[in-house]
Amino acid sequence: MPIRPLPDPDHLPALSGEHAHRRPAAGLGNDQPPPRILLLYGSLRERSYSRLCVEEAARLLEYFGAETRIYDPRDLPLPDAHAGDDHPAVHELRELSLWSEGQVWCSPERHGQITGIMKTQIDHLPLSMGGVRPTQGRTLAVMQVSAGSQSFNSVNSLRLLGRWMRMFTIPNQSSVAKAYQEFDEAGRMRPSDYYDRIVDVMEELVRFTVLLRPHAYHLVDRYSERKQAARAITL
Repeated sequence: MPIRPLPDPDHLPALSGEHAHRRPAAGLGNDQPPPRILLLYGSLRERSYSRLCVEEAARLLEYFGAETRIYDPRDLPLPDAHAGDDHPAVHELRELSLWSEGQVWCSPERHGQITGIMKTQIDHLPLSMGGVRPTQGRTLAVMQVSAGSQSFNSVNSLRLLGRWMRMFTIPNQSSVAKAYQEFDEAGRMRPSDYYDRIVDVMEELVRFTVLLRPHAYHLVDRYSERKQAARAITL
């Protein structure tokens, strides 16, 4: 199964518990059942900093009361490299997207853009799938990691893709510069302003997911799609 287990989900050494709210969405709506969040990362390296950032984000989301799944893209084929859509890794990705109410996308910046691994995952998510939409109406948080100085090229591209996939991308975002300096030997993120920003982003994602989920259907209801569906029935 291409779902990566979360190591040490309850161990948050860089978080100042006295300043963290366990229920950041309290008062914004019914936060039960827990918001369901899918996390995607964009590198297959053994020490992938986008994966490590996603793992830190998932631990925080669990701390804030969300339920998380991290998708492992190692078995995912190129979008045009297989016949049909029945590949197990493709099926699993789409099922997880349907399961989710919100998502986190984190990509390294490579040549000023997101990686092919990141784009491949998004390209395997159709706008419509048998009348069901695996991304439409879901919240989205975008993050990136860089080897050099801080940049926002990847998060800007992810925002464009999120809009194209008809998702509600939250205002806050995370960009971790010189990511190789931000993690210890065990792969845990050191206390820093970069870590604090990820906390901010995950808090905000939980809030927007809880706030929007009772209204997601109405917010993405479109005249053109209703007209198209009615035409299909009469044909």
